[in-house]
Amino acid sequence: MPESVHKHRPPPQAIDPHPHRAALRSIATVEALKGAAALTAGLGLLLLLHKDAAELAEHLLSALHLSPEGHFSRALVHAADTVTDAKLWAIAAASVIYSTVRFVEAYGLWNARVWAEWFALLSGAIYLPWEIYEILVHPGPLRWGLFLTNLAIVVFMLWVRIEASRPVPD
Repeated sequence: MPESVHKHRPPPQAIDPHPHRAALRSIATVEALKGAAALTAGLGLLLLLHKDAAELAEHLLSALHLSPEGHFSRALVHAADTVTDAKLWAIAAASVIYSTVRFVEAYGLWNARVWAEWFALLSGAIYLPWEIYEILVHPGPLRWGLFLTNLAIVVFMLWVRIEASRPVPD
């Protein structure tokens, strides 16, 4: 038989052997930090259970010397006025779920798992339309920084997956 008949592409790998491990581990670190921040914030809100959140919000604004008439101040006090224990538990539960997803993704990227590369690509791409909208409506250096960082990660992960799908040279 001709040699080309016996040549076929090897089955996909579960662990990507590419040399981009340092970049993947950097992205994994970012994802782990996002998970830790979400978990800390969500569970930290449980400290507000059975407390007067509006009074605590006003005290915080006073301690930070923020005008109570500012947009952020009014939004914070309004949110504190309408918060309930059930809402706090729901936010805490959502933060646990979100952080678990980020930690699993970080683990997969740290260990160069192919599924995590696809997950990072897709989960990052999902945020891009929202980030573009936010830049158009409320442009600012923080929003631009978040968008450009996320875009760089998405482009890098796309490049990694395209490189992995190319045929192996003879």
